[in-house]
Amino acid sequence: MRHLISLRETSVADILHILDTATSFKEILARPVKKVPTLRGRAMITLFYENSTRTRTSFEMAAKIMSAEAINIAVAQSSVAKGESLKDTLLTLQSLKADCIVIRHHASGAAQFAADHLGIPIINAGDGRHEHPTQALLDMLTIRQHKGDIRGLTVAIVGDIHHSRVARSNIWGLTKMGANVHLIGPRTLLPNSGEQFPVKVFDNLQQGLEGADVVNVLRLQTERMEKGLLPSNREYSRLFGISVRSLKWAKPDALILHPGPMNRGVEISAEVADGEHGIHSAIEEQVTNGVAVRMAALYLLMGTQGSPTQEG
Repeated sequence: MRHLISLRETSVADILHILDTATSFKEILARPVKKVPTLRGRAMITLFYENSTRTRTSFEMAAKIMSAEAINIAVAQSSVAKGESLKDTLLTLQSLKADCIVIRHHASGAAQFAADHLGIPIINAGDGRHEHPTQALLDMLTIRQHKGDIRGLTVAIVGDIHHSRVARSNIWGLTKMGANVHLIGPRTLLPNSGEQFPVKVFDNLQQGLEGADVVNVLRLQTERMEKGLLPSNREYSRLFGISVRSLKWAKPDALILHPGPMNRGVEISAEVADGEHGIHSAIEEQVTNGVAVRMAALYLLMGTQGSPTQEG
């Protein structure tokens, strides 16, 4: 791999390599002193045109744990506010001798644009409605750790599919790994008819959840929605919210995932999110796995010598 832009374009071998590398990095996260010299002397820049807590912070932590410099560009305080184009911003950061740029942008294709114009690795941290590959990778890492082999599992992705780059990356990654994917949501939030995915689509929660080994719950992305797509949050929660009651339609040991941030009481109940009543919620574990996956991506793209878990 030269870049990590899209799981649709990433081979099964590369996906497995990232997941296996991330698994080895989890051992570092369990140490009292979380520091290795793996990427000493390297510099990663995060360039986020949209808000983020988990993704940006976990990339910064991943870089720092491996002794790389982590530089965050506050777009609102940068020359972007003066009218600088994306291309010129990217070329400037490359000229500053960055070794990798992690970009989040509201426009689909922005990460590929960066990769086409720069000679350094680009990691897509979310571009419009297109993809968010590291989120899907951390979801798959979590599933592997709880369920073993992904092949043959039924994974239900519930909620605002239409606006979700997380859903698209999960669709491509999971189906390549042999999972059966169910997309569930109101018709107004399901993929456009022109989008061809190797999945089953349901507008009925009970039918979509039947036999599910994993339930990945998505947030309603109201910031990307046009008016009129939903009658109300209350109605959505009644018909498509994941609760103790609705989980009875999935397998008894179904694993619960959510990419965050959560709207408790809308797409997911507090009891499910917190893993009460014997529910298998791995939402907090996903956050930890996000650091491991992003360590793996930086390690494999920025290049290094020796063992990734070697002590300094």
